[in-house]
Amino acid sequence: MILTLTLNPSIDISYSLDQINLDTVNRVNKTIKTAGGKGLNVTRVLSEYGEDVEASGFLGGKLGEFIEQQLNNAQIKHNFFKIKEETRNCIAILHEGQQTEILEQGPSITKDEATEFKTHLTHLLKRAKVIAISGSLPKGLKSDYYADLIQLAEQHQISTVLDSSGQSLLDVLLSEYKPTVIKPNIDELAQLLQTKVTTEVECLKDAVNQPIFDGIEWIIVSLGSQGAFAKHRNKYYKVNIPHIEVVNPVGSGDSTVAGIASGLIHHDEDESLLKKANAFGMLNAMESQTGHINVNKFDEIFQQIEVIEV
Repeated sequence: MILTLTLNPSIDISYSLDQINLDTVNRVNKTIKTAGGKGLNVTRVLSEYGEDVEASGFLGGKLGEFIEQQLNNAQIKHNFFKIKEETRNCIAILHEGQQTEILEQGPSITKDEATEFKTHLTHLLKRAKVIAISGSLPKGLKSDYYADLIQLAEQHQISTVLDSSGQSLLDVLLSEYKPTVIKPNIDELAQLLQTKVTTEVECLKDAVNQPIFDGIEWIIVSLGSQGAFAKHRNKYYKVNIPHIEVVNPVGSGDSTVAGIASGLIHHDEDESLLKKANAFGMLNAMESQTGHINVNKFDEIFQQIEVIEV
């Protein structure tokens, strides 16, 4: 089983307007409400691909119940830890070809809830083979909380995929316990190293070989339309992707994480794992719905992706 963690989920509300007018009433043409959060995007894609997946994290209040109902409707397994405060809303206003977002900060996790979640997770890890950890930390959790969760996973000999950024990622990289895979994009890589990083292969090789990444088995760097660059132990790969018609790129990184997790649980060879991960990301970008892939197009896209050892 693949376990996904979304510690700061949300109800993603999309409002569609012809145009937005400030300081007056705006009437919405279309409203969509979905269970949101990076880890839940990962979960949906894995479920659509047919993987055995279960979602967990923190949920609270009536909004948390809405998320559980959405997952039930999609027949997705879940086992969330319930908190006192309410799960957040995140609003996207689509207007005149633009997207304006209003994001609630979300609930604050108490010390007791933070501790009890680790016990909750320990029970879930008994059934898991791979764990995918995605997104931001909610208020109340220390920035090294992901490092604690990765330590638990390592104690259970479970492979981990971490898709985070900023201080929470840095704390993991500086800790004793390392994730199996990290998936920074090129901007996040430059931010971590506090230096410019280009798409040149030698520059990327130098970047992923910095001491901060010691002990991490896989580093997969997203290069957007230029594909990806990856290091697996002592091997390096450039992933070239075909041109596609992009409909909605939001969630493509999460879909890539889903592909990585799928590759890990099936012990895919390097080339197959990288092709699957990038195919999932591209398939998401070809759909209007975030965190969704058309599995019927998977083989076609998979065959067009080129992985070269460099």
